[in-house]
Amino acid sequence: QVQLVESGGGLVQSGGSLRLSCSASGGTMNRFTMGWFRQAPGKEREFVAGIDWTTPKIFYADSVKGRFTISRNNAENTVFLQMNSLKPEDTALYFCAGDARPFVIIIHTKSREYDYWGQGTQVTVSS
Repeated sequence: QVQLVESGGGLVQSGGSLRLSCSASGGTMNRFTMGWFRQAPGKEREFVAGIDWTTPKIFYADSVKGRFTISRNNAENTVFLQMNSLKPEDTALYFCAGDARPFVIIIHTKSREYDYWGQGTQVTVSS
C-alpha cells in the first residue's frame, strides 16, 4: 500500500515562499498522476496543481497560476510544490494525492479521482 507523507509547511509572511515535498513509500508513484490539494477551515478541499507521469503535462488552479510550481523527481519518488508570492488566502492544510490508475495523462481536479492521500501539512500566511 502506497503511503504519502508531506513536509515543508509552516508560517510565512505575505509575499514569502515555501516548498512542500511529498514522499511516497510502499510503492512507486512514477507511473501515476500526482496532485496537490488544500483545505481551509470551513471550506471544501480544492485542487491546487497536478502533474502527470510523463511530466510535461502540468495543470494549475487559476488562483495559484504564475505563483506555484509543481514538479516531481521520479528517481526519489517525490513530488514538490514551490509556492512563491504567498497570500493570506493561501492559508490551508495542503495535501498530496496520487491517482492509482497508471499511465493516465489526464490530470483530474476532483479529489474523488485520487486514491492515495497524505496526512497534510499546514501552511499559514500572515498579512
